[in-house]
Amino acid sequence: MSVRNILVEEVMSTGIFTLGRNEKLSVADDLMKQERIRHIPVVDSDGELCGIVTQRDLFRGILLRSLGYGSRAEQKMLDSLSVKDAMHDEVVTISPDSPLSDAANLMLSNKVGCLPVVDGERLVGMISEADFVKQFAGSDA
Repeated sequence: MSVRNILVEEVMSTGIFTLGRNEKLSVADDLMKQERIRHIPVVDSDGELCGIVTQRDLFRGILLRSLGYGSRAEQKMLDSLSVKDAMHDEVVTISPDSPLSDAANLMLSNKVGCLPVVDGERLVGMISEADFVKQFAGSDA
C-alpha cells in the first residue's frame, strides 16, 4: 500500500496523555520521564487543543543544573512555572482523514517531531516520528 493511500487515523496514537494549562511544569517533566515521551498536548476543560509542551521546553531545568544550581533548583523552577508559561500555543495540527503523506510533509516543513490530530478543535490523537517508524517496520510495539 502506498503512503498516499494511508490515512493519519490508521497510524496515529490514541489514548494519549494531556495536560491542563495551569498544571505545573514539574508534572510535565515527571510524565515525560515516566512515559518516555517528548511531546504532551495541552487541552482546555472542553478537551480542545490549546497548546503543546515539549521536552525541549523543559531543557531550561537542565541548563540550571549545568550551571551548578543542582537538581533542587531545577525542581523548584519546574514547580514555580505553569504549563501555560512554557507551551507553544501556535500548534501545527492535522485531521484524522488526511493522507499520511500530508502529515510527513507538514512535520518536515515545520521541523516538528509530532502533530496533534484534531477533529475540528478536539484532540483525537497524535502522530509522531515513532508512529511512522512503527508503520513501516510493521510493528505494533
